Amino acid sequence: MREKILIVDDVATNRDILSVMLGEIYPDIIEANDGENAIEMVEKYVNDISVILLDLIMPKKSGYDVLEYMIQKNLLEEIPVLIISGESSLEAERKCLNLGVADFIRKPFDKVSVQKRVKNTVDLYRYKSELEKKVVSQNAALNKQNKLLNEQAVKLRENNEKILDLLGNVVEYRNLESGEHIKRVKKLTRILAEEVAKNYKEYGLDSHKVDIIVAASAMHDIGKIAIKDSVLLKPGRLTDDEFEYMKSHTTKGCDILQNVEDAWDKEYGLASYEICRHHHERFDGRGYPDGLMGDDIPISAQIVSIADVYDALVSERVYKEAYDSETAFRMIMNGECGVFSPKLMVCFRKVKDKLNIA
Repeated sequence: MREKILIVDDVATNRDILSVMLGEIYPDIIEANDGENAIEMVEKYVNDISVILLDLIMPKKSGYDVLEYMIQKNLLEEIPVLIISGESSLEAERKCLNLGVADFIRKPFDKVSVQKRVKNTVDLYRYKSELEKKVVSQNAALNKQNKLLNEQAVKLRENNEKILDLLGNVVEYRNLESGEHIKRVKKLTRILAEEVAKNYKEYGLDSHKVDIIVAASAMHDIGKIAIKDSVLLKPGRLTDDEFEYMKSHTTKGCDILQNVEDAWDKEYGLASYEICRHHHERFDGRGYPDGLMGDDIPISAQIVSIADVYDALVSERVYKEAYDSETAFRMIMNGECGVFSPKLMVCFRKVKDKLNIA
């Protein structure tokens, strides 16, 4: 703790008077008889001095020289300086204030005034120092807490994605597919979503939202868990009634998701719900289950819809052979698989090479 008071004056009588006045409150007083000696004392007791009473006009080095030294060493923020001087000009006072002095003590000295000014200055700087330490300590605690929260957020995101992948894989194995469909849809979704984010800011997609859409894309067919095998695994074309029943996988999937909505973050839950329910909607309103039209269809579902359709076309299924990539691309662009957003079709065309389409 800083306990020393440094009195700097080339007149011994002035130093003695101040020492007596302040000794009643601050017993640890040190003295310097000129500016050069003052700098030596500061260097020696830099961590122990609580305040400096500094005369301006002195031999060898003046009080201004001492102030310049303290400025160079960045000491005025830690050690306050009170000017003790008979100099009463406004110019000298302004100069000292501009240099960063804390206060002035005029000669001749008044005991009460000297004690009050010194005490107020010491207490103010002590409070300031303690406050700065508390701020540093609180910032360190906040940084530690933020680091922990960030680590927890990363862990939560990883758990969200693991849950989604796990549920998605259940559908894949139930559907007797290789288990690679979800991985491919996620890859295609990311490519397309990043292109949409780059070209159409109005959708408000950033890297975080793209990550959520990609993870949630695994849920697009979760409702097929509730579809009976005779329809889900039928090798031929479905009847009209069977197709109507198959379409219910969108709403059945939403029922499943609502039953487990507390298991993951709300953002993931909402994106999963939107994709599951609306990935078969079409831009002209001829999709299902709600017949949504245009951008009433969530952008997440619009993006996953294209990724899902493209992968379905280029993959072999129990009811069809695989189309080549160029044919699949042409079918989507020509509207043979339903009408998609013109904006998304622009993006789909731009990412053609990224999809390994010849």
